[in-house]
Amino acid sequence: MPTKVSVIIPVYNPGKYIKPCIDSLLRQTLPSDEFEVLFVDDGSTDDTPAELDALAKEHPHFRVIHIPNSGWPGKPRNIGVSEAAGEYVQFLDQDDYLASDALRRMYDMGHRNGSDIVIGKVASNFRGVPHGVFRVDREKCSLKDAPLYDSLTPHKMFRTEFLRENNIAYPEGKRRLEDQLYMMEAYFPAKVVSILGSYTCYYYSKRDDGNNAGSAKIVPSGYYGNLREVLDVVVANTEPGEFRDLLLRRFYRVEMLGRLSEPSVLKYDPAYLDEMVEAVQPLAEDFMGDGVHDGLGALSRVRSTLLRRDDREGLVRIARFAASVKGTARLENVAWQADGRLAVTVSARLVHGENNEPLKLLRRDGRLFLHPEFTEGVLKDGELVDVTDEITGFKAEMSLRNRETAVEWACPAKYTSTVEDLGDDACEVVMRGTGHVNPQGGKGRGPVSRGFWDIWVPVRGLGVVRKARLGADRAAHVDQDCRPALLGSPSRPVIPYFTDPHGNLTLDVARRSKRLATYLEGRPVLRMPGSRPELRLDMFARQKTAPMKTELVLSSADGRTYTLPAEVRPAAGLAHISLPLRPKGVPAGSWDLSVRLDGEKNPALALCAVKVDGNGRLQLDDGLPLVDAQIVRAEVTIRRKAAVRRKLRAVGGPVVRRLPAPARKKIRRLAAKLVA
Repeated sequence: MPTKVSVIIPVYNPGKYIKPCIDSLLRQTLPSDEFEVLFVDDGSTDDTPAELDALAKEHPHFRVIHIPNSGWPGKPRNIGVSEAAGEYVQFLDQDDYLASDALRRMYDMGHRNGSDIVIGKVASNFRGVPHGVFRVDREKCSLKDAPLYDSLTPHKMFRTEFLRENNIAYPEGKRRLEDQLYMMEAYFPAKVVSILGSYTCYYYSKRDDGNNAGSAKIVPSGYYGNLREVLDVVVANTEPGEFRDLLLRRFYRVEMLGRLSEPSVLKYDPAYLDEMVEAVQPLAEDFMGDGVHDGLGALSRVRSTLLRRDDREGLVRIARFAASVKGTARLENVAWQADGRLAVTVSARLVHGENNEPLKLLRRDGRLFLHPEFTEGVLKDGELVDVTDEITGFKAEMSLRNRETAVEWACPAKYTSTVEDLGDDACEVVMRGTGHVNPQGGKGRGPVSRGFWDIWVPVRGLGVVRKARLGADRAAHVDQDCRPALLGSPSRPVIPYFTDPHGNLTLDVARRSKRLATYLEGRPVLRMPGSRPELRLDMFARQKTAPMKTELVLSSADGRTYTLPAEVRPAAGLAHISLPLRPKGVPAGSWDLSVRLDGEKNPALALCAVKVDGNGRLQLDDGLPLVDAQIVRAEVTIRRKAAVRRKLRAVGGPVVRRLPAPARKKIRRLAAKLVA
């Protein structure tokens, strides 16, 4: 088989931190004869060279290239590309790892589209992730129609000949921002870029020794000298105008003003602040004109103004204020939907200070301005920051984040922003709306994995993004509405709960540590009318959910216990348990009935008292509340139709399958009308 992918890994003294990387490569679903792994050892002085050589002897698709120490990953990556036999190359760092199906999925996407670059969704437990890049799968896009400039790390899949034909190579030797230079040089000639946003491919993993790449303190003169090379690439490949300003603004906002913002600038000593400002200012003068400046959010425009005025004290003051700005979100309502999604209704806003005071705006002459109390002593007297055109930029979003793996999924959400008066010409922007959290996954991806999934609400406005946890501030009725659920096939419990002590809303998927019995205790248990005993639990169950096997426990006052097999299944939106009409082997008498929803090693959920009469029939207590009659009627109709369908299939199925196709269609249409 031709080699589909060459994985290139620069290696230098990784110690134990390379083990997850190696394990992930051994678990790849792409057959081992269809990819190769090139470890380029950059003169390691620990046991790594010998260990990698031994690994390569054991696995023929692993290869080790030893080079003298170059001091930086650029040269090892270049050597890896020159040695690669694969149609594509995938860069991987020694302390990161790949998901097991990453290479297969990314290669398939790249191969079917003829992609020059394939970007797989990433997750990180310590560094920022451009989640906006991965909102949807994009089969074909480019720098002009997708926010690729927000993803400037090299941990992607590149068509090997594309890199070679365009002479795209890393600058060698110790330097900063070499990844950004590499990516911008790659994005401009790329005809097709593909984004795999529906599967998390790459995991950045924080080292407990704090020595992840890029963690060292920067030297401003060198750092911004290297950034100038990146900006030169942007200018060389664009014409003056909005597109160039858009790209330059990204670097101005992140690498330049970002390092003159909170929290970093608040930690600088005066000498280092001077050094930083003096390195940034020439780039701002040479590249960041009014078109770049005017497109910034309000707080970033204030910083840009202060940088232009060389007001270093003002930069610290506005950073101190901005550090106090945060997002807040009040949980107004939660409700499981028939399709298995949890609808979460929220009101969100930006606030500031210890008392979460509103981030006020000022109304004047039909315009809106950042309230001058925030810029007092920072801008000139009477100088106002107009934000009228930024009101549409106030947005709230919703995301579901795995607490352990840092995988994050955006949730569909719709919010409206309203400007609300606070008195004395002051006002604030409040966002209200509903997001839909789907534990069963979204378009193109499967159910979320077992674990704790926290719900976050990113709040955007005035050029800042603040992520808020949800739940500590909530409406009184929410706790009762926040019921457990049974979803999927095979069925899995999903338990919404509020963390202790902070009260934040989290989903425990597939009983990571929470138990159904705990969260159903005290919730109503109802009985269905009819001759066969059946109970309705206050636990949501989607109609398509598979039944969950469980056990009923009958216990008596004198210590006798009997267990019986049972199923929990969906009925009219909640979970039902059908009880045996004649529990085998259970003697007559009064019993306490409970159900083991969490396995035999965990406490059972108490349901109700029952009796077994002299004929061996199980009887529910007549005092147990009945299910609402309307729900009963609807459920009886559903069950009757299901019974008819089963009979039609059993009796007519063998006959219908022998008929010609047109006749089969007519009979099936007739059968559908009969059970409609």
